[in-house]
Amino acid sequence: MTTTSPHRVPTGSGGHSVLSRLVAVTPTDFAERYWSREPLLSRAADLPAGFGDLFSADGVDELVSGRGLRTPFLRMARDGTTLEDRTFTRGGGIGAAIGDQVSDDAVLHHFSEGATLVLQGLHRTWRPIIDFSQTLAGELGHPVQVNAYVTPPENTGFSDHYDVHDVFVLQIAGEKRWRIRPPVHELPLRDEPWTARRGAVEEAAQNEPLIEETFAPGDCLYLPRGYLHSATALGGTSIHLTIGVHPWTRRQVADELVKTALTRASRSPEMRLALPLGTDLLGEGPAPHDVEAVRAALLEALQQVDAGDLLAGLAGSAQAAQRPAPLAPLAQAEAANALTETSRVALRAHVAAVLLPAAGGRTVLRSRVGTTAVERTDLAAIEGLLDRGTATAAELGLELTRTLLRSGVVVPA
Repeated sequence: MTTTSPHRVPTGSGGHSVLSRLVAVTPTDFAERYWSREPLLSRAADLPAGFGDLFSADGVDELVSGRGLRTPFLRMARDGTTLEDRTFTRGGGIGAAIGDQVSDDAVLHHFSEGATLVLQGLHRTWRPIIDFSQTLAGELGHPVQVNAYVTPPENTGFSDHYDVHDVFVLQIAGEKRWRIRPPVHELPLRDEPWTARRGAVEEAAQNEPLIEETFAPGDCLYLPRGYLHSATALGGTSIHLTIGVHPWTRRQVADELVKTALTRASRSPEMRLALPLGTDLLGEGPAPHDVEAVRAALLEALQQVDAGDLLAGLAGSAQAAQRPAPLAPLAQAEAANALTETSRVALRAHVAAVLLPAAGGRTVLRSRVGTTAVERTDLAAIEGLLDRGTATAAELGLELTRTLLRSGVVVPA
């Protein structure tokens, strides 16, 4: 692992980017040297600011006691074992027919006994982290999730393991001793969890750590997927955020390539032929000449697919992987009702809206909130909105603006 030498990331007129808050190297250096390759520890003294604006001990208490959280937004673990949900959840009481609401009393009991508290999905439940994570995902081009780990002094929540996504670890409070070991499986995919290699992980955990460091508030570790890690809280309660970055990989491109080629190949009657009578798929399987015919058709179709043919499918996956920025439903509805020609609207942040051709020579506006048909007479106005990011109701037309407001594509500017 590399520990950066003391220096500051330069800021431009727009201030620090989100990534520059996490790494004490330039974005170019991070992309070329560290991303998906090598761990990077950036100390608080080398970063622009701490992380107190994102989360705190008060935030933990508010979420546990005042937000009515249910599993799986919270889980608990001790000495490498995850506690059963029923041990820290209770019924919601009169008027709330919910059986798995988090019990602050039970959380207190287990935490006092040494259990780590895991607040999952903070990119959906805590507004400062929602905004931060969405911006980071936009900068990286890969979807992210955020969890918080709250560990009592001198305790370890989870034993050595690896993640199938990259992580940024942001120390919020207290100190934690981290142990990092090399991968036992390089760059694991999402369907290759560490539990599938439990023996290799447990054996590797007996070796000397590649790196053993104490993290203090404001420190940040970038760890590529596959690296083994475990951590122990030291003299006080430790709180850290783990930002999980789920990288799009060449495997996703391959999946879409094969899917597209299969669709193309299936247009041929030869691919739709029935297998001969008497085919024994439970025994010998298809005849070799059928396998070769399918192989040849797929290879030909693969050669015909280009990068542009994959755009729609990959874009759909990317749109489904994240949500747009939060909006206020009541205020949004009121804005639609009170619309005038001078009203100005803006594209909702992170809505990922694009114009796409559709069947019959039509055009649709597809985004993370759904798909809307676009009339030919509205195309220029929509293109202007996508280009500039804002428009007046007069430029878009009152009815179109109202439709976009009620669908959540735009918000009042």
